Amino acid sequence: MKHIIAVFLLGICFTASAQTVTSKIPPLDKSPMDMSYYPSDYPILKIQDKVTEPLVMRVIYSRPQLNGRKVFGGLQQYGDVWRLGANEATEIDFYKDVIVNKVKINKGRYTLYAIPFPDKWTVIINKETDTWGSFRYDSTKDVVRVSLPVNKNEVTEDMTILFEKTASGANMNMYWADVFVSLPIFFKND
Repeated sequence: MKHIIAVFLLGICFTASAQTVTSKIPPLDKSPMDMSYYPSDYPILKIQDKVTEPLVMRVIYSRPQLNGRKVFGGLQQYGDVWRLGANEATEIDFYKDVIVNKVKINKGRYTLYAIPFPDKWTVIINKETDTWGSFRYDSTKDVVRVSLPVNKNEVTEDMTILFEKTASGANMNMYWADVFVSLPIFFKND
């Protein structure tokens, strides 16, 4: 009987301590993480059995908001390397070999950076992954750099990256503030 009571009391102690242990849940990030696929909405199409072309790429990025701030030439200085979003550096997964600026990029995971200027951005695909910000950006790990024109656009409050199908691949369109930049990505024939 003493053993049964001891086990019962021990169970109550474990239950009470489990109820008092709390994990601190962080608040929702001000720049939530998002992802875009090519083809667009690939996971949804997949579960609906509506996929008409194979998965080629996915970009994962945090979406900062304007919140009344001047971004380019203010928050993000012209000529400085930028993580192409907020928080962790933006990453792109290629599920097949692609071509960017006449450079073959093997399937795999890479980091995206940009160096914005008023009239152009230099977009960089880099081998280093799993990094926060652009504080440890290493140009020796660049796979390709592309100079792209800046286009004026209606104001986009939340930074957005979307893929747009083209005849030979897709453009990765990047929108924020009153500009957008488009990176052509060509699909290598299998």
